[in-house]
Amino acid sequence: MPTKKQIEGWVAAYVHAWHSNTTEDIEALFAADAEYHEWPYETHWIGCEEIVDGWRSREAWQQGGWDFDWTLLMINGDTAAIKGTGVYKELGTFANLWTVTFDELAKCTVFRMWNNQV
Repeated sequence: MPTKKQIEGWVAAYVHAWHSNTTEDIEALFAADAEYHEWPYETHWIGCEEIVDGWRSREAWQQGGWDFDWTLLMINGDTAAIKGTGVYKELGTFANLWTVTFDELAKCTVFRMWNNQV
């Protein structure tokens, strides 16, 4: 089961990877067979390679800059619930709810995000 400190470190690494957009930083977050799902968008990336490719295809979303604030809502076994707000200068503000399931190495195995423009 992940600790609060591990989850906080994982989210910090996620935000860093969103800034850097490098393959290495993204791969460090996810298990090889991880799943990444996002609603209301029909995003269903399966496997770390597909996650990296999908993630990197969104680099244009970052144009103009962005910021992300988040709060850990709860930990239930191997899964954390995280509330976030992303503010993109070009796209607007998005309220997020994440559930992130971790393996024994604190890598994400299943990422689910509900993403609502405010």
